Amino acid sequence: MAQNTQMLKGILEGCILKIISENETYGYEICEKLLTFGFNQVTEGSVYPILIRLEKKELIYSVMKPSPLGPMRKYYYISNEGSIELNNFIITWNEIKKNVENVLGE
Repeated sequence: MAQNTQMLKGILEGCILKIISENETYGYEICEKLLTFGFNQVTEGSVYPILIRLEKKELIYSVMKPSPLGPMRKYYYISNEGSIELNNFIITWNEIKKNVENVLGE
């Protein structure tokens, strides 16, 4: 389990950037999307620190907006730097995936 957690840390940043790049979104919605993509071990407790880290790196930014169901909600958007980082992640991921598949004989 700890091995999965270590692998997920780097991968989740790229996946979260991809989700944010597709449309404005908020933390809980990101968690729900990750679950629908099969990331069953991912919790809000692991997603929110990543969002904070991405925002500190200026790869994403946020805007507080009214929520239809209650208090204000923080919506996330990808920055230009975030789009570049996402592109780099995709290139790196495809290369790693190909190499692992070569090793595994798939």
